[in-house]
Amino acid sequence: MKLVGTPARTRGINDRMTQSCQLDAECPVGRGVMARRFVLENGLRLISAIDKRAPIVALQTWFRVGSRHERPGATGMAHLFEHLMFGQTKDMPPGEFDRLVERTGGESNAATWVDWTYYRLSLPARDLPLGVRLEAERMQHLVLEHTPVESERDVVTNERRERVEDDVDGWLDEQLMAQAFTVHPYRWPTIGWMEDIRALSLPDIRTFYRTWYAPNCATIVCVGDFEERVLLDLVASHYGSIPPGELPQTASGLVEPEQTRERIVRAPKPIATDRLLVGYKAPGQDDPDWCVLEIVATLLAGCPSARLYRRLVIKSEVASSVDAQLTPFRDPSLLRLAVTAARGHTADEILGIIDQELALMTERPPQKAEVEKAKALAETDFWSALVDVDGRAEALGHYETALGDFRKVNTIAQRLAAVTADDVARVVRTYLRPERRTIVIATPESPDDESDDE
Repeated sequence: MKLVGTPARTRGINDRMTQSCQLDAECPVGRGVMARRFVLENGLRLISAIDKRAPIVALQTWFRVGSRHERPGATGMAHLFEHLMFGQTKDMPPGEFDRLVERTGGESNAATWVDWTYYRLSLPARDLPLGVRLEAERMQHLVLEHTPVESERDVVTNERRERVEDDVDGWLDEQLMAQAFTVHPYRWPTIGWMEDIRALSLPDIRTFYRTWYAPNCATIVCVGDFEERVLLDLVASHYGSIPPGELPQTASGLVEPEQTRERIVRAPKPIATDRLLVGYKAPGQDDPDWCVLEIVATLLAGCPSARLYRRLVIKSEVASSVDAQLTPFRDPSLLRLAVTAARGHTADEILGIIDQELALMTERPPQKAEVEKAKALAETDFWSALVDVDGRAEALGHYETALGDFRKVNTIAQRLAAVTADDVARVVRTYLRPERRTIVIATPESPDDESDDE
């Protein structure tokens, strides 16, 4: 199996490797580091970025499957595989994967979100061949039998109890997405609904594995101290014979209808003060306005001098904490404001102040100095995430998997740097309107609530 791409882009590879692989795309990612993408004939993508500052490698495998690719009644499948993939394979007994990684002094982990699932290895550079072998083995030879599946199902149901059902912040987050989205699969939680997790059948689990854990649904990212020709040989040797899968087009055309009225959910919870989570409909990460909203989030709550933090926490003391987050999803999602009220103050009081501050941002756009400070903070956070090999690999994997091209890491950086005060006023006026928001409020339980529960 050969690596295929654009023949004109093969400079820098020796003659032997030129005959068996071709470069598909490349771009710089940080000072002195060039990322290059190759593609196998079976559709597997490989992104290589050499950084020899330390004898370590970050080896990550990104699959273009997340909770958005599930169906109602079978939610939580993608996250369940995050656990199952560390289990037994055809050639490795239970626990062997972790034992082999730990023996090198390396680390392994995984994560699942709405648009992707990825598996991460951090290894000494000398153990790169082991890492490639382990990842190829579990891509094609995972053992999915009753006992290991039920064991991991129990782990996931316990995780859901701990992180959602017994955690107010987890409940707020889950309810926000469930109420903000009526059609799009972002409406169900990545961990899945409890009844769905319990009902996932072994045949459906095996079908999910055969469907999505295929080379043409995956991108391998390798960043660190290695020789590219060695990496290419390893990948072609271990993955080249794996056949591509037939990938469904699940959720590819779903568009969430325009939200035209405010949605509010309230519920009593075992907390001392009100907690508030507000989600304003926002564009997907590939939209130019996404970066403007990232600066807006920083202006609102990115530092102690940010507008909402200063107004809610420092000046009026109606809140003990405030946070703003813009979700980096492929499709339109949310800019979220999370606020914890101080004693004696309410979520409705806080909402009024939020509306006042957003109105001020449209009537009198921030001064250039304020915007430049927010941009400096946002750009520093952006580039800081790419400093080490693990962070750089994660960024490359995310942009390749969620947005379709690892080179968009530089597009995002350029867009952040180009934001102006007028851009800020425009996107606040466009997106952060009451009729485009969903609000979830948790209030302290009253004695009557407690007696009802009993």
